[in-house]
Amino acid sequence: MKIEFDKVEQGQELPEMKIGPITHADLVRYAGASGDFNPIHNDKEFAIAQGLDGTIAHGMLVMAYVGRFCSNWADQKQFKFFGIKFKAMTKPGQTLTCKGTVKRKKEENGEKLVTVSVEAIDNLGEIKAGGDLVISC
Repeated sequence: MKIEFDKVEQGQELPEMKIGPITHADLVRYAGASGDFNPIHNDKEFAIAQGLDGTIAHGMLVMAYVGRFCSNWADQKQFKFFGIKFKAMTKPGQTLTCKGTVKRKKEENGEKLVTVSVEAIDNLGEIKAGGDLVISC
């Protein structure tokens, strides 16, 4: 859906998107799709030997979920920037909620830009990843 500059307001919240619960199968499928076969993502005993309490989701999988959330809201052709910082590990069994809030609207060099603060939060309220989406209207 193409977002129109005049129909977006600062502080506006985007419709949330729920993911999960994340399963071991999700991690295996993502490993195959991405080529990231680090065993901390699919071998519980190996992950524990590395000091974790079990397997963890790929950070880029969480970023992909946030990206899908963004592209559910705006047409990908409008994307100018999408950046995420990882803040906490995501584990199988957790459910994520992707959220977004319009942070800023501005016109720059004749271009209408909207910046949205986006994040993925687990079922306990811990932020797993957060960043910004900038779209051109």
